[in-house]
Amino acid sequence: KQATTTRFCFQKPASIFNNGKANLSFTLQRPIPARLVLSCSVKQETVEKVLEIVKKQLSLAEDQKVTAGTKFTELGLIADSLDTVEIVMGLEEEFGITMAEERAKEIATVQHAAELIEELIQQKTA
Repeated sequence: KQATTTRFCFQKPASIFNNGKANLSFTLQRPIPARLVLSCSVKQETVEKVLEIVKKQLSLAEDQKVTAGTKFTELGLIADSLDTVEIVMGLEEEFGITMAEERAKEIATVQHAAELIEELIQQKTA
């Protein structure tokens, strides 16, 4: 059986980290197709803390299902809402980070928030 080679070209530089060490770096030269999703693996502990903070800040019922893939818009949040600001402040306090307003506005899901947090923690400890 012949091996298939898949090549990805994207629009901006990207790096993949494993326990703080860069394993692979590539340059993005064109848009990622909608059917292709790139996701960083984050610690389950980080995702769980983000879930806890989101549920607490929004006063959600314990039985309300919120997962890593939950979009903030599904929870009724809009980018400039007070709830969003309070969630970001809670995340900054919990993880000891500072999140730039532009980056905070880009967060769409709980998973994305966890990925950004781990990226900021890595930058802080580097």
